[in-house]
Amino acid sequence: MTPESLLASASINIGLAVVALWLFSVLKKQPRNAVVYYARRLSDRHHHRPLSLHSSLCLPRFLPSVAWIPRAFRVPEDEILSRHGLDALVLIRLFKFGIRFFLMCSLLGASLLLPVDYYNESDLPTRREYSMDAFTISNITRGSNKLWVHFSCLWCISFYALFLLHKEYKEILVIRLQQMKELRHRADQFTVLVRQVPLCPEHNTRGCAVDHFFSKHHRFSYHSHQMLYDGRDLEYLLGKQKKLKKELEDKRHTEILSNGSQEHKQISTSEEKLREITHMIYHLQSETMLREKELPVAFVTFKSRRNAALAAQTQQHSNPLELITEMAPEPRDVSWRNLAIPQKILPLNKIGVILAAALLTIFFAIPVTAVQGIAKYEKLKKWFPPAMAIEFIPGLSSVVTGYLPSAILKGFMYIIPFAMLGLAYLGGSISNSKEEIKACNMVFYFLMGNVFFLSLISGSLLDEIGEYLTHPRDIPSHLAAAVSAQAEFFMTYILTDGLSGFSLEILQLGLILFDIIRSYTYGRGKERTPYLFSFPYFRVIPTVSLSIMIGMIYAVVAPLMLPFLVGYFCLGYIVYFNQVQILL
Repeated sequence: MTPESLLASASINIGLAVVALWLFSVLKKQPRNAVVYYARRLSDRHHHRPLSLHSSLCLPRFLPSVAWIPRAFRVPEDEILSRHGLDALVLIRLFKFGIRFFLMCSLLGASLLLPVDYYNESDLPTRREYSMDAFTISNITRGSNKLWVHFSCLWCISFYALFLLHKEYKEILVIRLQQMKELRHRADQFTVLVRQVPLCPEHNTRGCAVDHFFSKHHRFSYHSHQMLYDGRDLEYLLGKQKKLKKELEDKRHTEILSNGSQEHKQISTSEEKLREITHMIYHLQSETMLREKELPVAFVTFKSRRNAALAAQTQQHSNPLELITEMAPEPRDVSWRNLAIPQKILPLNKIGVILAAALLTIFFAIPVTAVQGIAKYEKLKKWFPPAMAIEFIPGLSSVVTGYLPSAILKGFMYIIPFAMLGLAYLGGSISNSKEEIKACNMVFYFLMGNVFFLSLISGSLLDEIGEYLTHPRDIPSHLAAAVSAQAEFFMTYILTDGLSGFSLEILQLGLILFDIIRSYTYGRGKERTPYLFSFPYFRVIPTVSLSIMIGMIYAVVAPLMLPFLVGYFCLGYIVYFNQVQILL
């Protein structure tokens, strides 16, 4: 990649970022967009925090402002913790970690590594003055004593990273313990989830088996239990009852306006259906029906947290597939649909999730390889001669090789977190938070394998494919030597993911367009409610972690990437601090 391609990528991404941030600073002042940008404040739980928006047509309402940017760096962490919780604080500290780490690496790279890489001892006339490789470790000849500079910098960077990680771990652990101390009376800390409850041979019920077992083996610590029931039929009837009540209210309103006999008959019919459904609901809630709908799952409560933890971490039955225990999640976090899945089916679900993730990984190799083909334009011209046509338009080849590959890759990557969340949904986790954690891990490993390693391998193969065919034994050494050749691509990836990605994230353009379409179509005349969503940790954390991994790998190989990473984490901190305030 030439400096012109990198400059084209930087220019396009900076331009998109400036436009997006300018639009955001204007759109957030419009009262119409309050349901998007101030959804949390408009919710019932935050109605006491008034909004100060310009309701009249005045000039400040349409002028961009940057006051919200420095405000993000002035908010103390205690305020973030008290308002938005520990998860939000950990996310913000992740960006702070990236800023601290890569700022030091940038200073080290600019003062030592870049001069050493550029001014090598050979100083041959064949040195690539107009290639970005002149600023990487590939410009150092093999066996050079200057490699000791890189080795020493690698040790310094590694120890500094370990020091920061250890410091972050200790501080977050202290905050976590303090939070657990303050929330010491939560019911889930005393409760254990028990699955695969057998039938009681005497009374032929599972609830009786739970009570007998824990009363006998945990006599002094057992408090009570609550069985779970299959409520799909009840949920269906409740939904139907709610729908009928709404239809009945509309018909009564129509009858008052028209005073017709036809509407009176329809009301009578609807009232009869409503009475039947109500009777069916009461019947499903009877003791006999509940016994038939009983699931082999129970919540068992103990008298102390210690006894609950002991019961959750020990095998309760001689058969390891019966009375399986684990700590219960928070009541609002329970995934009720997965608790109804039989334990013997869960391994099949997990195998299916692994196979689906593997297939997704294989299919994703196609766009990644195509992206590398676009990035390696010089090789692409030999393989596909019609690609030479873009050279007739001045500057187009720089845009195609500098910006287009990373933009295409980022577009394909956008759907991956949601696909992985759907797979985690099918995995049978007992809580929504475990589903997100599982999705977060799956997305990170997917990005690490496909975006990083596959981009590295496919780019190297396109460069050295002829050499590999003639000398297959030299493949590992060729791959190791070709790592620095992909530094330019990952620079453009960091630019696209940071400048364009973060700016479009804060703009919420898709939600703005959806709100406009909804207001003028099926939602016309209805009250506009705030768009409240949970924060997409499963999408943000793996992407940021991948950027940290790329930065750590290329800190010594291509130090020119480090200033881009500092800007990446600074902009990410500003953007996601604002997003945390909106969504949490």
